[in-house]
Amino acid sequence: EKSHSIFLKDMKGARLPIAVAHGEGRAAFDETHNPHQVLAAGIVALRYVDNRGAPTEHYPYNPNGSTLGITGLTTKDGRVTIMMPHPERVFRVAQNSWHPAEWGEDGPWLRMFRNARKWVGAEKVAGNRRSAVKESVASGGYQVPEMH
Repeated sequence: EKSHSIFLKDMKGARLPIAVAHGEGRAAFDETHNPHQVLAAGIVALRYVDNRGAPTEHYPYNPNGSTLGITGLTTKDGRVTIMMPHPERVFRVAQNSWHPAEWGEDGPWLRMFRNARKWVGAEKVAGNRRSAVKESVASGGYQVPEMH
């Protein structure tokens, strides 16, 4: 899925292995928020897919039967993402029961954690810039133009 999630930046179309810890949790919808509305709103971040890449509700591709294969949601600004898969359990190749030889040492889920780290670093830099401007204004080193 195309996603605004900071965690999933540049990962659109990726088909990644998951670790299944249980089959109880799944996306649940009520009459006020149905899964088609969530899809239309553009906040679906992840979906279970079959071996052809099509979203699925069928086991074993969708281990808990989530409606329309929805397994992750994000906010419109992408700063909050919730998901049912456990990427922390398969971010290294050694954690996977099988993997293509070309993966090397890092599993594809590691990108999600690197994306988060990049975002945190960028926010820190932006915050430092804002602080530097505030300090400069406070010390008189920067003139704020008057508004008329």
